[in-house]
Amino acid sequence: MEKKKGEILVENIIFIVLNLVFLTILVLFLINQGNGAIFMEKFYSKQISLLIDSSSPGAIMQLNLEKPKKVAEKNGIAFDKMVVIDLDKRLVTVSLKDKSSYSYSYFNDVDVKFYTDDIYYIFTINKRI
Repeated sequence: MEKKKGEILVENIIFIVLNLVFLTILVLFLINQGNGAIFMEKFYSKQISLLIDSSSPGAIMQLNLEKPKKVAEKNGIAFDKMVVIDLDKRLVTVSLKDKSSYSYSYFNDVDVKFYTDDIYYIFTINKRI
């Protein structure tokens, strides 16, 4: 009978330790998702796409990307390589981490050019030829 009591205690300790490990991994994952690059990639790719869709030819837009710039530089991504716009597929791709990016499409049939200035991306919208 003493052997069974010892086994129950060991099983309970193993169960508690495994649950704590699982919960720790879950909390770390949620913190990484909420404050990290993945969330910002989604947010900024959608925002840039919506800006392009709502603009008309001749528009010039300035977008402050200070927060994603800090995240990208921390992850080794150059600020001027952070945003890529594919004019043929009409996709805006934002990448803040190595091997990670998020793309969002826009519908406006325009030619989009952009350049960087310190913490800003300046977009110029022109008629597509």
